[in-house]
Amino acid sequence: MAGGLLGFVGMSALAGVLVTASVTPAIAVTGIAATSSISMFENLPGYLEIDKLAEKSDIYATKPDGSKQLLASFFVENREEVAWDDISQFVKDAAIAGEDPRFYEHGGIDIQGTIRGAVNTVLKGNTQGGSSITQQYVKNVLINNGVSKANTQEEVEAAYDAATEVSADRKLKEMRYAIALEKKYSKDEILQGYLNIAAFGGRVYGIESAAQYYFGVSAKDVSIAQAASLIAIVNHPQKFRLDQPDDPANGAESVDEKTGELVPYAANKQRRDYVIREMLKEKTITQEQADEALATAVEPNISEPSTGCTTAGGAAFFCDYVTWVIRNNYDDPATEDVDEGLRMLQRGGLQIDTTLDLELQTRADQAMAENVPSSDPRFDVGSVAVSVQPGTGKVLAMSVNKHYTNSDEQAQDPNFTGVNYATDYAYGGSGGFQPGSTFKVFTLAEWLNEGHSLTETFNGSRRAFTSFPDSCNGTWRGDPWNPLNDDSNVANNAVDATKYSVNSAFAAMAQMTDLCKIKQTAEAFGVKRADGNPLGTPKSNPDQVFGPSDIIGTQEVSPLSMAAAFAGIANDGVTCSPIAIEKIVDSKGEEIAPPKSECNQSVTPDVAHAMQYAMQTTFSATASESNTGTGIAHIGKTGTTDHAKDTWMVGASTAVATAVWVGAVTGDVNQRELSSFDSGPVQTARHRMWKSIMTLADEKYGGNAFSDPGNWAFKQVMVAVPDVKGLSLEEAKKAIESAGFVFEDGGQQDSDLPRGQATGTDPSGEAGRGTTIRVFTSNGQGASVPNVVGMTGSEAKSALEAANLRVKIDGPSNGTVVSQSPDAGSAVKRGDRVTIKTEAAQQQPGQPGDGDDDSGGGGTGGEQPGEAPDGTTDTGD
Repeated sequence: MAGGLLGFVGMSALAGVLVTASVTPAIAVTGIAATSSISMFENLPGYLEIDKLAEKSDIYATKPDGSKQLLASFFVENREEVAWDDISQFVKDAAIAGEDPRFYEHGGIDIQGTIRGAVNTVLKGNTQGGSSITQQYVKNVLINNGVSKANTQEEVEAAYDAATEVSADRKLKEMRYAIALEKKYSKDEILQGYLNIAAFGGRVYGIESAAQYYFGVSAKDVSIAQAASLIAIVNHPQKFRLDQPDDPANGAESVDEKTGELVPYAANKQRRDYVIREMLKEKTITQEQADEALATAVEPNISEPSTGCTTAGGAAFFCDYVTWVIRNNYDDPATEDVDEGLRMLQRGGLQIDTTLDLELQTRADQAMAENVPSSDPRFDVGSVAVSVQPGTGKVLAMSVNKHYTNSDEQAQDPNFTGVNYATDYAYGGSGGFQPGSTFKVFTLAEWLNEGHSLTETFNGSRRAFTSFPDSCNGTWRGDPWNPLNDDSNVANNAVDATKYSVNSAFAAMAQMTDLCKIKQTAEAFGVKRADGNPLGTPKSNPDQVFGPSDIIGTQEVSPLSMAAAFAGIANDGVTCSPIAIEKIVDSKGEEIAPPKSECNQSVTPDVAHAMQYAMQTTFSATASESNTGTGIAHIGKTGTTDHAKDTWMVGASTAVATAVWVGAVTGDVNQRELSSFDSGPVQTARHRMWKSIMTLADEKYGGNAFSDPGNWAFKQVMVAVPDVKGLSLEEAKKAIESAGFVFEDGGQQDSDLPRGQATGTDPSGEAGRGTTIRVFTSNGQGASVPNVVGMTGSEAKSALEAANLRVKIDGPSNGTVVSQSPDAGSAVKRGDRVTIKTEAAQQQPGQPGDGDDDSGGGGTGGEQPGEAPDGTTDTGD
């Protein structure tokens, strides 16, 4: 007790010195600065930096009429700073009357309050009372400065404890700072700062947020009674708060001792009435105003502020995506233990305008609610519909079939989730989903990149593949891979392959291109694995041409990634990364540059036009159920993974691209084997949603016709048909298919080749890839015409007869053979006739038979034995 008394005496003396020397403007005391007390005080820090106050941030969407709709707010302290003129005079008068009646008279420290505070601090061990408004402002600034630098809850608590420590030292520093503030700022500025920083219970800070929270009005519009109730809370935020009507600890309900009646919010009313009487005493209100205010019941109108995206309705997942955009783009990687982006969102007072189209979002939510339930007893159902604007990357709508929650406990309910299935893991999403045949468009793109055309034919028949070019890892070789086709459609060109989504055709296209480049083309369109890892390369089957699994383990992507990629195709090959924020304004009214969309030329416009041509045909085939019938041109591609676990419809006009996914979030399921949702078959829910969303998009945004591709896109490529003569039928088949043709067994024919060996093809020479080539084989019973040109007629006759062929000689039998038909090497049947043409040898003059000598001529015009009347020789017939 003695130590306490000494401390009290010392502090009281110092307080008196302070009041006399530094506080009261009207008194100037000479010589007192030389005292030890003043010297000690002057050595205390005198400059107080006022850090920026934590303010709530708001996220907005723009309505069709141009006005804004609040989606959600974020704060650690629910505060909105307001200007002096936006605070009711009743609030200002109530604060002075209730907390510091001599505020405009002292220089930062009130004499009476200081002495009372010293007693409370030293003798009672608390800091209740005694502080001027300026001192209270200092304390709150010190709390704010400490908390604003804290990175953990422990640091927050430590900063608060340091700023509210019950000690003479803290009180002296607080007084010193108060004097310094009074020298730097006007009284009105200090009062304004005090009202903006003060705590009003719970997470409510500042007079504007308090007025809105407790009474649903702005600070400039509160009544006398409301102003007094709010200032009452400042005196003891927990005891006098008005949002805990069932908590007897704060006097929520009490019995009036005089009347015996129950009085709601009795503790606040008692303090409120004190403030009103003080206002009357200070003559800032009239007796009539005081009587009316005192007779007014305390009737709060609690307006619970949104904190987080749970209040954003169907746009909650889009809202969550926006928060991750802020966190990821404004975080400093150099400070691993600080999330600057989150701090900026929760404390920065940002006003964020987003790209969300509320009409399209509403339609997406309706389509989702009508077609896919939030939970299903048969499987862990999930679904996404997300729309992106080509050319800008603006995310226009994002709907998920679950209710959004940020509560781990509530997330155990299958109808709720905090995971945004629409986007990547780094943006609050999942690990992604297998895209199925929607990934084929990147094989189509690479096919065209490498100079192939839309109508260039190839062998698209189902067969086993054992190797694929891969410039990244070397040629892929593995067990024979024989991809199944979903139906009996056959495609031997890129248009039909896309239209009917024929697996074997795309495998053939991939075999004629490069697996690595297909991956790189997908990446050029902004496609990446949702878990943040790069797209992979083949491990067992090269089915990245479809985008299922084995090629990289699992090739899961996000629906937002696919929507942006298809927007790039629709935008003539220019892909723009998704953006969700149009504008950011900080608490000072200054703009902060939002993250920008990065646009890149993924493929040339010529290639994009050719892709568009092929992808439009799907709406008369695999995507027919998604056809909007609006007359607006669309490109599209369906996708179904193994066992129909994931089903997709992704497509675009030139104005809007939309991706719809329906599948199993976890576990496995075959959607084909399930009975219907209420709206229809499970596996076609994607089409019903896509059609509904894009019908509105067509009506609202329109869309242009896609450009026709150049003539190059329809060129036919002729290649040599392999010479398979002498090969076995299997060898011939392999050679024909390796050259890109379709093999057909033409059957046997007579040939002198061994039985079973290929004798030839039809057609031969050149043909377009994908042409059916008939291969004939020998039956071992045929003959081959020997070459007799240059022989004498008799020699040729002997050679042909030895080959079991009949001979017809056109010319003298002793002449020289100059031609034969069929040609040498031709396959013929035994007994077939070969016609040879002979000519007499030219003789020199004077030689026998030269016309000058008739000897040895063998007659004069008569027919020789075996010579026909027409001058030809025929051995049989």
